Amino acid sequence: MEARITLSYKNAREAEAVAKAVSPDNVKAPAGLTVKTTRKGSKVLTLVKCERRLETFIATLDDLLMSVQVAERAVSASRSS
Repeated sequence: MEARITLSYKNAREAEAVAKAVSPDNVKAPAGLTVKTTRKGSKVLTLVKCERRLETFIATLDDLLMSVQVAERAVSASRSS
């Protein structure tokens, strides 16, 4: 299974902040699961590959998107300050 997620932001600075916030997920994946997040301009690109169970794949996507949401809230809060 494979998922490609593309998220667009107002500028490269916001995209970089989100990409850095979720990048630790790139390292912690167990065997049979890879999560790679990069930034290209004002976009954050994530590739998730899973050779494990469907439940693992869905849980990984859920965890990733929750992490993105937290990062986006932090970026939004820093804009308000």
